[in-house]
Amino acid sequence: MSRFSLEGAIEWTNYWITQRSGVVIALFLVLTLVFAGGLGDIELDEGTEGFAEDVPAQQALEDVNQQFEPPFEDDQPTTQLIQRGDNVVTQEEMVRMLTLQQRLEDDPTVRVEDSSSFAETIALSIDPTAETPGEQADAIEAATRGEVRETVRTTIEEQPEVEGLLSDDVNAQDPSASATIVTVTHTERGDPGGDLDRIDHIVDSVGGDVIVFGQGVFENEFEAVIGDSLALVIPVVVVLILGFLIFAFRDPFDLLLGLVALAMTIVWTFGFTGLAGIPFSEMLIAVPPLLLAIGVDFGIHAVNRYREERTGDRSPGEAMSIATHQLLVAFFIVTGTTVIGFGANMVSDLPPIQEFGVVASVGVVFTFLIFGVFMPAAKVAMDRAREGRPIPAFGSSPLGSEDSILGRVLPAGAIVGRKAPMAILVVALLVTAGGGLSATNVDTTFDDEDFLPPDEEPGYLEYLPESVQPQEYTITATLNYLEENFASGDDDQVTIYVEGPLRHDYALESINRAGQDPPPSIVTEDGEAQSESIIDVIETQAENDPEFAALVERNDLNDNGVPDRNLEEIYDALLASESGDQASQYITDDRRSTQVMYSVEADADDEQVTEDINELADDYRLDATPTGEIVVFQEVSDLILDSAIESLILALVFTAVFLLVIYYVLEGHFALGIANLVPIVVSVALLAGSMPILGIPFNVLTGTILPISIGVGVAYSVHITHRFIDEYNVTADAYESLLTTLRGTGGALTASMLTTFGGAGSLMLALTPILGQFGVLMTISVVYSYLMAIVVLPPTLLVWARYFG
Repeated sequence: MSRFSLEGAIEWTNYWITQRSGVVIALFLVLTLVFAGGLGDIELDEGTEGFAEDVPAQQALEDVNQQFEPPFEDDQPTTQLIQRGDNVVTQEEMVRMLTLQQRLEDDPTVRVEDSSSFAETIALSIDPTAETPGEQADAIEAATRGEVRETVRTTIEEQPEVEGLLSDDVNAQDPSASATIVTVTHTERGDPGGDLDRIDHIVDSVGGDVIVFGQGVFENEFEAVIGDSLALVIPVVVVLILGFLIFAFRDPFDLLLGLVALAMTIVWTFGFTGLAGIPFSEMLIAVPPLLLAIGVDFGIHAVNRYREERTGDRSPGEAMSIATHQLLVAFFIVTGTTVIGFGANMVSDLPPIQEFGVVASVGVVFTFLIFGVFMPAAKVAMDRAREGRPIPAFGSSPLGSEDSILGRVLPAGAIVGRKAPMAILVVALLVTAGGGLSATNVDTTFDDEDFLPPDEEPGYLEYLPESVQPQEYTITATLNYLEENFASGDDDQVTIYVEGPLRHDYALESINRAGQDPPPSIVTEDGEAQSESIIDVIETQAENDPEFAALVERNDLNDNGVPDRNLEEIYDALLASESGDQASQYITDDRRSTQVMYSVEADADDEQVTEDINELADDYRLDATPTGEIVVFQEVSDLILDSAIESLILALVFTAVFLLVIYYVLEGHFALGIANLVPIVVSVALLAGSMPILGIPFNVLTGTILPISIGVGVAYSVHITHRFIDEYNVTADAYESLLTTLRGTGGALTASMLTTFGGAGSLMLALTPILGQFGVLMTISVVYSYLMAIVVLPPTLLVWARYFG
């Protein structure tokens, strides 16, 4: 785009803003109605599932879950009842639990198909004919206390598998346990967790300390935490922004106009989200505060610059034409760099991060249109309507005038920079290097806990009105309780999903050899990996069936217990035997897929486990894919780090190119783009270096912060640089131009920094850790960008003027 065509575009836009403002206002209001229609189409997407959609380990895990179901089980939803107390294996407590099970099964709204518990096992040991939970409760109640205690003792000793139903503090000699888990299976229709309110009511009717836990609770609370977080964050953002607007505008008419523009920004952005079919995830909670802050930034600059021009008794049209002639260019540059910053996240391999980048980028473009075109047009129309009418003028002076406090403080960067510009730039270089060095220690995480509400409610909630109090959350507390009181299971196991022709003679030998001398995090037994596979089922059946043992021996050429020929015959005989149901957990009917589950050291970190299981999988002759929660979460963590680095590099490169090109087009100087980047690079390095110091890792949301900080931070530098160039072209005095810029634009910059600070800081009130951490980093990023723009940028521009001006 040449400067001539850019000038033409600005003049054309100015014509519509100043001469046809009514048409512009009508058009934007119509578009607002169109986008408002999409708000009703927004769907919620809670939880972590969306982040792992395209991860190979997750796809393998889905295949495993689909193809290898345990015998007699299906995908019926379940709810867990966690009974707690001084001793849950007493006669009274087991009767209480069985009574609860019976009441749940009797209630048609809960849709219970079956339930199982430790109390049921004890009751059947006492009376094998007791079929229902009610009959089982009667059997325990009819027995003597001594008989019940002895049955509990012998059951724990002789059936160690039932210990998984009891807490880790179980004592078999003096029968006691502080907690037990009851599993309730529902029919497939209806809510996955059954009617939760009804279950809670039945639990209360029985008494005792029982926690209701399961998929229904998860879905209910995951969905509620999004609404509750928005209910906490948005009002705070509105109040803060309202306060800043009052301070910046000091005019109720301008304040009302600013609020209308902000509301339009949100309606346009999330109306687009609904129309585009993009689900609203927890990540998108961060978008409204950011857009509101950016919108206020634009609004303050527009009104402040307009007021500067109105001081000379110019008409509203003339003043706005001069103001927008400069601001539209600055807004365009800021919008371009901010879109690059947000949009860089679209290169991520994680769909929710891509969607976050899309929604935020589109929202920034909408913000530019509303605050760059609609608001100036509405301001012109409003001020024309106020002329000649007995309406008070209110506050109309610009922020940062020479006599104000800001006007005396803000030029400090230029004053100090004039004396030793190169020294300040050397210090900035050293600070950048230090921040980059510190950033190498940033951790990367991905965990359910990032999305869960807090274990304990934050203290500030008690001061909120009851109408906005969030619901009571139990997920995190329950998960912590289970982790602390019950032996872990799946967390200590990973799976290798094997695909290929399992009929080939080498198939089972390949699986067996892969487990020889495994990597260190894999649990071993006699030098071999401790695993569960179709080989174990073959060995078990051979021990109990002489005829099958003979078949295996005839086809075991190296006499190691693993058949290596005629495998089709082996599989047919195995599946037809009493071990057939167990074998179906490990091999598919078409003999093309199998799973091998390996035990891993409980104290090994996820990264080491994932690295080791990948190494083990490489030893398979067939196509082997490691999977399991440990592997899936680690792969997502790796993708988060890769995305953070890729998007940062992409944002830096594209922002640099954009600034170089735009400043060459506008001013004929590539070097201005480089000068604009200097404070941004320093602030990004400082931000990345602050993360390990604050103990904040890269997660799915904080991993987007670095490119976003480039986009948001460039705004501060662009406004100062662009205003400086306009002044410098008139005065040819770099120092005086900087003083004028920092007093005028610097005042608006300070106000916009405070609004962005408040908007981003409000995210710290959200109920999920990732949003709070993102809020912390955004507020730090805003402060760094602002300080670098008024401290590092002035000496940079003075150096530019000395060598290139």
